[in-house]
Amino acid sequence: MKFAVIVFPGSNCDIDMYHAIKDEIGEEVEYVWHDADNLENYDGILLPGGFSYGDYLRSGAIARFSNVMKEVVKAAEQGKPVLGVCNGFQVLLETGLLPGAMRRNDSLKFICKTVPLRVENNETMFTNGYEKNDVIQIPIAHGEGNYFCDEETMITLRENNQIVFTYTDENPNGSVENIAGITNKAGNVLGMMPHPERAMDTLLGSEDGKKLFQSIVKHWREKHVVNA
Repeated sequence: MKFAVIVFPGSNCDIDMYHAIKDEIGEEVEYVWHDADNLENYDGILLPGGFSYGDYLRSGAIARFSNVMKEVVKAAEQGKPVLGVCNGFQVLLETGLLPGAMRRNDSLKFICKTVPLRVENNETMFTNGYEKNDVIQIPIAHGEGNYFCDEETMITLRENNQIVFTYTDENPNGSVENIAGITNKAGNVLGMMPHPERAMDTLLGSEDGKKLFQSIVKHWREKHVVNA
């Protein structure tokens, strides 16, 4: 499986994402600059964390207009897995690939620590390697991770089982319903504030993020073996 790590001016977790794919799960991966106009050669798209375009206006607001985002939208419409982590999640919200919006943390402070997450839905292409209600340890590092949506959107998220991860012991940023990660209705676009690419090895405190990337690869291989 071949992944694209999208790099915006201001991305700073692209190297972590690249390392997670290449060195930890052994799949093919390439950096793709924000002005790229074709993602057809990639099977999965990864939008990393950081401060795209300096987070001017608001997080992800400028990145959504990057040339490559037209191709990310096209890839999502084709059913390819698209993962946005932290700033990548914010970009997906701004682009409209995911519903809702992101606000400043309740504390108005940047938060950087490892937090426990509950796997609310293990039937997605991103979570098939977990068990439902698994509690996993994943780092967060953000100043605008307070997910918000209106009640109508929340009803839709619940009905379609789009809430994939929630915070357990505490709600570090004030997100509505403790939400840490959601998918689109089709289930092939995941946005999450915690960083699974930073939880790939026990040496760094946790390898609970590894199953997320392995789940994507497993889904892709099963799909292509069936269709071969």
